[in-house]
Amino acid sequence: MIEINTEELAKKIAKAADDKKAEDITVLDMRGISILADYFIICSGTADTQVRAIINSIEHTLEEDNIRVKNKEGIDEGRWAVLDYADVIVHVFHQNEREHYQLEKLWGDAKKLDWQE
Repeated sequence: MIEINTEELAKKIAKAADDKKAEDITVLDMRGISILADYFIICSGTADTQVRAIINSIEHTLEEDNIRVKNKEGIDEGRWAVLDYADVIVHVFHQNEREHYQLEKLWGDAKKLDWQE
């Protein structure tokens, strides 16, 4: 397995989501705010099929580096999926669900990471 720090992992995931045209990709630095993970990545798609394509892109990209998802939920529905990579947790929403749950507001104290550097 390739050794990668959590910030690099978060950026790699954001770029994989961007490859499938994920919208409004946000990477939140959760260190010091939550014990759940170092980073949360939140993004959305406009259709169930796009949500699944984003998820597949992330998983495929990381599997190339032998990084496997620890747990995943909501994949089949395509409305809100969660991928757990231990220190990085990915939320891929259908746009309507993202507007409803507003995770960015819930974790408003978190700094945003510029993943496009």
